[in-house]
Amino acid sequence: MRTRTLGSAGPAVSALGLGAMGMSGAYGEADRAESVATVRAALDAGVTLIDTGDFYAMGHNELLLAEALRGRDRDDYLLSVKFGMLRGPGPEFGGHDGRPEAVKNFLAYSLTRLGTDHVDVYRPARLDPAVPIEETVGAIKELIDAGYVRHLGLSEVDAATIRRAHAVHPVADLQIEYSLISRAVEAEVLPTLRELGIGLTAYGVLGRGLISGHWTAGHRAAPGDSRGHSPRFSGGNVAHNLALVEALRRVAEARGRTVAQLAIAWVAARGEDVVPLVGARTRERLAEALPATELRLTADDLAEIERAVPPGAARGDRYPSAFMSGLGVGN
Repeated sequence: MRTRTLGSAGPAVSALGLGAMGMSGAYGEADRAESVATVRAALDAGVTLIDTGDFYAMGHNELLLAEALRGRDRDDYLLSVKFGMLRGPGPEFGGHDGRPEAVKNFLAYSLTRLGTDHVDVYRPARLDPAVPIEETVGAIKELIDAGYVRHLGLSEVDAATIRRAHAVHPVADLQIEYSLISRAVEAEVLPTLRELGIGLTAYGVLGRGLISGHWTAGHRAAPGDSRGHSPRFSGGNVAHNLALVEALRRVAEARGRTVAQLAIAWVAARGEDVVPLVGARTRERLAEALPATELRLTADDLAEIERAVPPGAARGDRYPSAFMSGLGVGN
């Protein structure tokens, strides 16, 4: 497994990371034993970056990771944890909390659930509009100084917020959605990250499965699967978007690759400062994703991929309208 560095101030991590959200019900029911086995298989394959959030099924994901990581050398992997998103006992969301006292409280719970004495990258999941980012980052800086956190991360914020946060403490990386069908980051955010020496961890590289090559026309989201409410998976949008996938499939098959491998490799090809996260819930999907780290795309390959899926070609927002206002960039 090759490695990449999360910016000039961040750690060295595997060139591919594992996003664990889907293991806690975000896309419908997941098999716990298979999820644990998938995390362990990822570690065995050299994946060192594991991403979670304390609000993924309200602690379920962190407890699952604690089980999967038990007995492993703590120096063999890095935990990236998002915090601050408020939820109720049902499906409702209650906004975001970036107050300094809340930051420390959230981390105390995460350390206990994860069974560790530190988190490698700690980041607010979204910007709290009621709390200046300087205050939130200041609290994380105190946790870094105390040894509970190793690096500061951000998630889904705009270029101006990145600059304000970085002025308080060096930011290792920004986690943001980035894929062939979500490229808004390229206009202002990515140039700002490169100017400041900040890495990018890209989630949604397969568009939540939409451009994985496995979602087909007529497929319906299972109960509890958030894609049932996603604009890109709804109505006429999904038919249009799957036509893009078929165009991409032709490019992939001509190179003896799967659609997923090509889509992941495209993100990785955006630069050595970009680390794709894959949300594999099974060892089968993980095994498909891993070879993408070895795929080197030529200029001709990239041009053909972009002809198949031009910038802005996808239809539908990447989140339901209620969540779009909390994002630093659009689609």
